[in-house]
Amino acid sequence: MSDRRLAPARTAAWLALLSLDAVLLALLELFFLPLRLDGTLLPRVGDAPFPIAVVLAALTTPWLVSAASRLGERRLGMVPLVVWVLTVLVVGIAGPGDDHVLIADLRTLLLLGCGAVPAALVLGGVLGRAARESRDRASSAPAKPSRPSPTPTRR
Repeated sequence: MSDRRLAPARTAAWLALLSLDAVLLALLELFFLPLRLDGTLLPRVGDAPFPIAVVLAALTTPWLVSAASRLGERRLGMVPLVVWVLTVLVVGIAGPGDDHVLIADLRTLLLLGCGAVPAALVLGGVLGRAARESRDRASSAPAKPSRPSPTPTRR
């Protein structure tokens, strides 16, 4: 995706695709959050938690925010982050069949922190760069000559 703005329909299609990615990744991370090295699915290594979903969240949510912010309007970067957080909270608390998918464990806090914080930092960097660029453009623009006031001033 280049720096030029995409057509609105194309931007909306890309944003919908990135939002769908955020939902699918949030579901994947939620359902694989309880993985343990207990010999059932993964090798037995002392029944230790295996938070691969946390690592996946830390890598993918900043990428989604960065990709969405390159669609033209920088503020669009917040859409995948909001969709991811809402999916994790809604499905995690009122999951399928009214089951609680989020476990009362440190892994839940790690998932929320490692998924949302890096993405929020990327979003802040993108928005900060946009603000700095617009400020620099405004300061480098030639000043408009001031016109005399249409009404005479009294002395």
